[in-house]
Amino acid sequence: TTDLVLDCFEMATWARSKNGIVDLSGLVHHTDAGSQYTSFAFTDRLIEVGIDSSIGSVGDAYDNALAESQIGLYKTELINPDGPWRDAEHVEIDTLEWVHWFNTERPHESIDDLTPAFVEQLHYAARNELTPTG
Repeated sequence: TTDLVLDCFEMATWARSKNGIVDLSGLVHHTDAGSQYTSFAFTDRLIEVGIDSSIGSVGDAYDNALAESQIGLYKTELINPDGPWRDAEHVEIDTLEWVHWFNTERPHESIDDLTPAFVEQLHYAARNELTPTG
């Protein structure tokens, strides 16, 4: 599973670089304490691109709360209404489409009914306007 996690990570960094975002310093990658996230390969890759790692504490209610919330939305918005599913490939393809829609078109109440992609654009635009002092 470490290879899959690294592939997903590489896809995310590639997508940002395609849009001109190459400085990922200041980002925090938060996960649970799964072995794929604590592996040397994954940790080294985070360090290479300047992303800080944050691992939730094991055994409390907070370590998976965000992931569980996300899975709930996924099931509510895609899996339950669009089933029954023909096969795993059908689920995988529709999942890719849902994730793209979720990140680029779906408004999120927690970010003032904007999309994650737009909020990320705003973040980098504001960050690029900052002038270092000293």
